[in-house]
Amino acid sequence: MAKILLIEDDLSYSRIIKNFIEKNGFEVRSAQKTSDGISIIRSGWPDLVITDYRLPDGNGMDVLDFALKVHTSSKVILITSYSDIRIAVKAIKMGAIDYITKPINPEELLDAVNEALAIEEEHELKPGLNPDRIQDYIKGSSELSKKMEEHIELIAPTDLNVLILGETGTGKEFVAKKIHKLSTRKEGPFIAVDCGAIPSELASSELFGHVKGSFTGAIDNKTGHFEMANGGTLFLDEVGNLGSETQMMLLRAIQEKTIRKIGSNSEIQINARIIAATNEPLKPGGTEGKFREDLFHRLNEFSINIPSLKERPEDLKIFIQSFIQQSNARLKKSVNNITEEASKILQHYSWPGNLRELKNVIRRAVLLATTNSLTADLLPIEIIESSSQTESITNDVTAKSLEQQEKELIEKTLKETKYNKSQTAKLLGIDRKTLYNKMQKFGLS
Repeated sequence: MAKILLIEDDLSYSRIIKNFIEKNGFEVRSAQKTSDGISIIRSGWPDLVITDYRLPDGNGMDVLDFALKVHTSSKVILITSYSDIRIAVKAIKMGAIDYITKPINPEELLDAVNEALAIEEEHELKPGLNPDRIQDYIKGSSELSKKMEEHIELIAPTDLNVLILGETGTGKEFVAKKIHKLSTRKEGPFIAVDCGAIPSELASSELFGHVKGSFTGAIDNKTGHFEMANGGTLFLDEVGNLGSETQMMLLRAIQEKTIRKIGSNSEIQINARIIAATNEPLKPGGTEGKFREDLFHRLNEFSINIPSLKERPEDLKIFIQSFIQQSNARLKKSVNNITEEASKILQHYSWPGNLRELKNVIRRAVLLATTNSLTADLLPIEIIESSSQTESITNDVTAKSLEQQEKELIEKTLKETKYNKSQTAKLLGIDRKTLYNKMQKFGLS
């Protein structure tokens, strides 16, 4: 039975979530403060942490940061409001496995939990991710996407190291896996390493391994990621987060094609292709705080730029349809159509979280759909409002759907809180007076 830690300061809301998760076969412990949650994480008890962003003595980012420092393989899901979407994007960049927005849909939460734990199980079955088990790679049709595909097909059969550049959520790991699957190393392992989630003091051990007793806590021999990737591909995500000492060891490994485990005197021959990625341009140079210039050039034998979603709006419909199909398969639904109104709203949203945000929005909409159509009222209010500001979508139909969605959201939240109006107002981010006025407006007793 998987163990889940829930950190939520609202006791009634926490109880609702806890009971629901437990009914679906998980063991759950709850905490109301950052400090209490950190104590449980320090013990190594949870397999998964679900934390609210806003907490009395800190926030969910503090929890995420601590979890990843203590256990590099920690799985954390952040709960936030949709108005805090940029915080959610930052959390994903830091290493969160997923985020969900309030008010929480129970089935959406369960799907996120199952997906997070399934990813963990896959890592346990085999080091790194097996490219044959990933979802199909989605090709865009825009000129920028076509140029990127040409570069992927050009570089994949070679043995050159590749540097992938792109914003958070653009799919850098998917591109790395595509390169691996098209390469002569496709039968070898694909080992993915999130350099941003590895504490600096453990980075060398994670990459190169160590021998028993080489430092405090080294209770057994450890095989590093370089050795695991022999004959295949080593993907170093957020490589710019590596410290200067680890950068120097990485440079030597690439140049000499040998590694030395921490605490060992013997050399190990390695044969791994390096694909590195970063969402912020590396600053090559020898000064402190910058990326080593010699290492930069070793990693950047060929670079691929992944355009953001807002740079290639022509691809949006392709991604929407693909994510609908993926969500149908995962949620056992049969959504096969998207209304013109919903499509227009999605087209005019800026997508700061790129493909990851789009995928989450589509998955939630498919989950909530009661017909075979994805309609505008299934989209988060914030996306509709933001889209309306970007491109004036203010016809009567849209206005009606906004009011209908608001009414349904208030009614749903009232039911979830057993008509506790103070709790409902808090979850919706409004005061009690505003809630009463809206209830009167929509005829909700």
